Amino acid sequence: MRYSILSILLVTNAFLVGCAQQNTPSVPTTVAIPQAYHEEGNWKKATPNDNAVRDAWWKMYHDAELNTLMEALSRFNPSISKYEALYKQALAVVESSQASLFPTLSVGADISRSQTSAGVNSTNKQKRSTDYKLPLQASWTPDIWGDTRHLVDAYSLSAEASLNDLEAAKLSAQTLLAQNYFQLRNVDAQEAFLHQTLEAYEKSLKITQNQYNAGIITKKDVITAQAQMKSVEAQKIDLHAQRQQLEHAIATLIGKTPSEFSIQANPKLPIVLPDIPYSLPSELLERRPDIAAAERRMKQTNIQVGIAQDAWFPTFNLTASSGYESNVLSSLISKPNLIWAVGGALSETIFDAGLREANLKQIQSTYEANIATYRQSVLTAFQQVEDALATLETLSREVKVQQEAVDLAQQVFDFNMYQYRQGIVNYTSVVVAQTSLLNNQITVLNLQNRQVLATISLISALGGNFQ
Repeated sequence: MRYSILSILLVTNAFLVGCAQQNTPSVPTTVAIPQAYHEEGNWKKATPNDNAVRDAWWKMYHDAELNTLMEALSRFNPSISKYEALYKQALAVVESSQASLFPTLSVGADISRSQTSAGVNSTNKQKRSTDYKLPLQASWTPDIWGDTRHLVDAYSLSAEASLNDLEAAKLSAQTLLAQNYFQLRNVDAQEAFLHQTLEAYEKSLKITQNQYNAGIITKKDVITAQAQMKSVEAQKIDLHAQRQQLEHAIATLIGKTPSEFSIQANPKLPIVLPDIPYSLPSELLERRPDIAAAERRMKQTNIQVGIAQDAWFPTFNLTASSGYESNVLSSLISKPNLIWAVGGALSETIFDAGLREANLKQIQSTYEANIATYRQSVLTAFQQVEDALATLETLSREVKVQQEAVDLAQQVFDFNMYQYRQGIVNYTSVVVAQTSLLNNQITVLNLQNRQVLATISLISALGGNFQ
């Protein structure tokens, strides 16, 4: 036989494809993008670019320990590891679907020993024989309507969505780690500040005790000073508990148990706020992996709608086999012993009680749901950026005003302390002034921490960077 099995299948498929009409899915829905953000002007319109390289955005804070924690996060975080495995699985599905475009070939060897009945031949004797076969078989379902190619495209989009899920998981874990880390550093700063406050309160208590021993004041002032110290000590204990919880959260993020992880306190660590370039809003849609994943899934289901529509077309299947068969092993591979067969099958469903129509409606509904998810992802992203920008703008003004309040509270405390030493006012006035000063100073620390967290939220909302 001059023509191989594969050649026959290729020629037949080319003929059928030439006669077929390929079904093309509909065009995916797009989402309108505003020209500018409400909080800041001069923002250019976004163009999708989710394949852009994402920088190590946390390095903008110039914190060596945070950099080390981020490295551990990328290697040992369980959630990231899970999404990495899911992405590998999605790639394997793409490879599996691509294999369906090609014929399946199989080769084997068959040896059988048989015996005939004595009553079915003229010699009235039983006959024994050995049959040797060396078969080569091929089967192929030609992609006449493009279903397999569309399915490969759909799985490829699913893999891209899975990759963006992985990037979204990384960004989410990085954001949470950075937030927990800077909150822990804020606790360190507050603990150090309360420690200094306690030292100042101890000095005030000694003054009060000396005045009491001299008979200048009553026991009430001493008790008031002691109660004030106990209140600050209680605040320190509460901060210590908060720090432990933040340490435990960070340990979990980097894949460690809380018992084997700790961060040394560093209350004097300078926190650097990155400069916010308000002229690059395109990063929102260019780099946000969750939006890219929603877009890929929308396109995937759009392709699946076309595949479901192809269910009304007939299916083709081609088979071919060749090989050698003989009762004598030594002459098995020879031209007289060559065997072959070629066949094809055409099938068309003429009644399915509405099954195909129901499947199509199901896929169309999924497509509509994915469109809504995509639109919601875009709207949520814009909201998050707007919120972060508004928060940063508000906090920058609030920190300035709050620092002025601290300066005024310091003056009030100094004035009351002077009058107390002169015997003009009682110790209650000093306590009120000290408490007001302490509260204002802690408020400044918390506002500065909120500024850091707001920049992290903005970076996350922009997809991992604004460089």
